[in-house]
Amino acid sequence: MDSITKEKIEALRGELIVSCQALPDEPMHSSFIMGRFARAAFQSGARGIRANTKEDIAEIQKEVELPVIGIVKRDYAGSAVYITPTMKEIDELMEVRPEIIAMDATNRLRPGGVTLEVFFREVRAKYPDQLYMADCSTVEEALRADALGFDFIGTTMVGYTEESCGSRIEENDFEILRRILAGVKRRVIAEGNIDTPEKLVRVTQLGVYATVVGSAITRPQLITKRFTDALREAEPMN
Repeated sequence: MDSITKEKIEALRGELIVSCQALPDEPMHSSFIMGRFARAAFQSGARGIRANTKEDIAEIQKEVELPVIGIVKRDYAGSAVYITPTMKEIDELMEVRPEIIAMDATNRLRPGGVTLEVFFREVRAKYPDQLYMADCSTVEEALRADALGFDFIGTTMVGYTEESCGSRIEENDFEILRRILAGVKRRVIAEGNIDTPEKLVRVTQLGVYATVVGSAITRPQLITKRFTDALREAEPMN
């Protein structure tokens, strides 16, 4: 890791990372728009960006000099893993060289029946100087990712896998997060349902290295729905 990257990563400590993503079926899907989202996040104090696809990342890198957590979301038949699932996605990301590459680090098999252990060993061998983040759904997965040598441990997948079905990161004052923090040696990044400033402050107080917030900031269709749902659920005025 060069000195510039090291400085960028150190600047993430205790700060907010904004996820700037929009899938093809979403109204904000556009590398140009993601770049502007990133600029807006930077102007408002964010110190990192999480982004999907090399095209979006390249545009974001034109707009801001913040460290980027890069992913590629892609579906493959026969596998539930869709966050950076194969070496193809790793190679694509290395074309734009985000500071951190994140990948699904759950117990689920990757395309072709490949385990996380085998895949990560191959990725680390091919790109040994790259920083990697493990997107986990359970405490056990986080401990395994820590032992495998990931540089960052994330809570991204909590509630999105069969093993974590029904779990929410904020339950019991962030019990899952507190157990991960107590059990791993690597830096922990909180992500997933951190949708209020109060939750952001709390997980930072608990000791995470940084926190990713996405939908609550950069998905206007979901933000709008919270307001319209509230209207429809409200008691009628007399």
